[in-house]
Amino acid sequence: MATRRIARRARALISPLQEVVTTALDDMKAANVKVMDVRGLTDIADTMIIASGTSDRHVRSIADRVVEKAKAAGYRPYGVEGARDGEWVLVDLQDIVLHVMLPRVREFYGLERLWDGGESTPAVAAGASPLRPRGGAPN
Repeated sequence: MATRRIARRARALISPLQEVVTTALDDMKAANVKVMDVRGLTDIADTMIIASGTSDRHVRSIADRVVEKAKAAGYRPYGVEGARDGEWVLVDLQDIVLHVMLPRVREFYGLERLWDGGESTPAVAAGASPLRPRGGAPN
């Protein structure tokens, strides 16, 4: 019974917007969907979602469907970037930032390594910026 309680708690932590986004991604057959809670890492969003498409047309279609479903559910996207090229489309939904990318672009930029709060994230020294290598020049 404890397992059921944990499952219910985990499901309760998923926002309605996140449910809309992940359902749209599933409907459009997005590949390698990764949902990351980045609340302790940045103030720009609570959740980062990264997904892959098989072609530039598929990437654009996935992003378009997410925007369509979000609007239908009453969530207005703040912006959509990269839809013209279709290699990497970013959808800003305020609390959720969605990245839909071609697999080669996703591998090149490695956003999972940057934002994942799990074991795959390299340790950052106290006071160092996670966005700048140690000893790097300040902005």
